[in-house]
Amino acid sequence: MPSSVRLVLTWAINAAALWVANALFSGVRIHGWWAYIIGAAVLGIANTVIKPVLALITLPLIILTLGLFLLLINIAMVALAAWIAPHFSIHGFWTYVGTVVIIWLVNWLGHTFVDELENSHRRPSLI
Repeated sequence: MPSSVRLVLTWAINAAALWVANALFSGVRIHGWWAYIIGAAVLGIANTVIKPVLALITLPLIILTLGLFLLLINIAMVALAAWIAPHFSIHGFWTYVGTVVIIWLVNWLGHTFVDELENSHRRPSLI
């Protein structure tokens, strides 16, 4: 699969994750398609560029907390997306935690589905 198609699919999966979080939690307020598109783009860029740097810098804390500090890094990535995207806000710590869990779950399901589609096209037919 070309990387540009994978990028668009990842962007769409992030937007879907934000939509699910908005539907499930009353503390998440996302209004309009542009908010989803910009929020998903910021989330994707932040997770690609900023998150690995923060994870490397805070590696001792991540090890000390047995990985729990990664949750705070993920919350920071979602907070950055909410800060940059218009008409996108999240209220409350536990709403952030729930949003991060929903984004993780939807991304996991979405990427598993995309990987299965990609692998099914690569497999040779037995007939």
